[in-house]
Order: sequence, then structure tokens, then C-alpha cells
Amino acid sequence: MSETGPGASRRDFLKLGAGAAAAGLLGPRAAAAEEAGSRVVLVRRRGAVGPGGKLDEAVVKSMLEEGLVALFEAKDAAAAWRRVAGPGDVVGVKSNAWRPLPTPAALEAAIRDGLVSAGVKPGDVSVDDRGVRSNPVFSRATAFVNVRPLRTHHWSGLGTCLKNPIMFVPRPSDYHGDACATLGAIWHLPQLEGKVRLNVLVLLTPQFHGVGPHGFAAEYTWPYGGLLLGTLPVPVDATGARIIAAKRRLHFGEERPVSPPPHHIEIAGSRYGLGPSDPARIDLVRLGDSEGSLI
Repeated sequence: MSETGPGASRRDFLKLGAGAAAAGLLGPRAAAAEEAGSRVVLVRRRGAVGPGGKLDEAVVKSMLEEGLVALFEAKDAAAAWRRVAGPGDVVGVKSNAWRPLPTPAALEAAIRDGLVSAGVKPGDVSVDDRGVRSNPVFSRATAFVNVRPLRTHHWSGLGTCLKNPIMFVPRPSDYHGDACATLGAIWHLPQLEGKVRLNVLVLLTPQFHGVGPHGFAAEYTWPYGGLLLGTLPVPVDATGARIIAAKRRLHFGEERPVSPPPHHIEIAGSRYGLGPSDPARIDLVRLGDSEGSLI
């Protein structure tokens, strides 16, 4: 079922990302992507984030498994993991090592454990970020899991699942122009195309405001206690963008669009066929705590 929720609508995404791609860019690839993969699962648990931002590892793992079961409509977590990978697969887990707000180690471990439980050999799973181009597991990978925290970003407006694979290219700065509008092209590199089987956008303690290339302030994070899961990056990132827009409106008491606008999300859908960004076309499934969901 598609859900938009009170106070968070398509307006949020469009205001957050002014300068959306023209409808004329839609092609067969984009149309095919919108027919499948539009499901996004939002899992929230108050107990995931404790005092001082400390994570409850067991709760985080449970959230991941619950989200996977809903995403793949599987009978249990074991069956869901087998939809991601299995015996014979080699899996690169593309994490994010930005020091102020990295992918939580507990989540990385839960993903590794799940892949191994599905039959992937332990030596055929590797978690990496900045070393992906020289990592031997990544170089022979048959599948990828893409996982990173959601935060504001100096060049792209938002640090998203779409942006996370930028370390696969030799010169990431080549993709910084026009607020990283061409990030979607990276997903069609031979090493990546068709191999990213799961996207996890981490909203345990997301950052909704920042200033400067590496700007971070704990006061602009909050214990949202959430994970967003999907098979395509655009629906996941577009949903995360709506949550950030709603949080900024609540915090600042007015519309305060992210700058630069994260229009790479909508462009990745319309130009590069990586899923729908319009909330009306996203099948949003909500699990867990609804209070404070902002969407």
C-alpha cells in the first residue's frame, strides 16, 4: 500500500529537491524500474538508540531481519536472506566510514551474519568503503549490499544510498557537479549494474543539518531509531528525503530546504531508471513505532 502520511507529502520531496529532471527524460529503462522494486520498508524501534546514542545491537539486528521479511514477503529471516544471496555468491557490503556518522558496526555484523547464514562462504563476504576498488572480494563480487547513514551533505544535499557507491570510481570529484546530479550513472558501471540486491538507509541517528564539506554537529542529529530497506535506491532515498524535510520544518519552524537540493534522487529515477521518487508510486510499509515518524 502507498502511504504518504500527514504533514509529509510529495511537496516535501519536491521542495527538498528543486530542479527535478524533466519528464521527457523518461525512457524504457525508467518505466521498467517503476514496475518493480518500488517497495520500501520503514522499521522503527525506540529501544534501538539508548542514552548517548548507544545502540542496542540485538534490537538493530532484529529491525534488519524484520524489515527483510517484509521487503521480500518471506516466511522468516532465513528465507529473506536467501533472497539477497546464497551459495556461490560473492558479496561486497558497501558501507560508509565517515568518522562522525559511520555505518554502525553492529549493522555491518548483522548483515555479514545474515549472508553467511544464507550459504555465502565467510571468505566470500567483505565489508568495505574507501578500499572497494582494491578489495579482491569486491572485484569478483556477484552481489552487493549497500548500507549507509542518512545525513546532509555539502555536495549532494543528502548523503544517500545513491551516493554511497561513489568510491567505485577513480575520481569521485568528477560526479560533484550540479549537486551530484549524475550519481545514477555509477550504478550502471559493469561492476555494479544489476548486482545491488539490497539497500539499507540507516536512520538510527540521522543528521538533518550541516554546514561545510565535512560539517557535523551532534545537535543536528536525533534518535529517530529507524532503518529504510529496499531493492532499488531511489524509492529508499526519496523516502529518507521526506523525513529529513519534515524534521527540518519541525526544527526550524519553517520551510528550510536542504542546500544544495538533492535532485540527484529524482534524476536517478527519471534518467537512470533506478526506481520512482514520487511518494504516490512508492509502496511504503511501516513497521514498529509510529510516533515521531514524520511521514
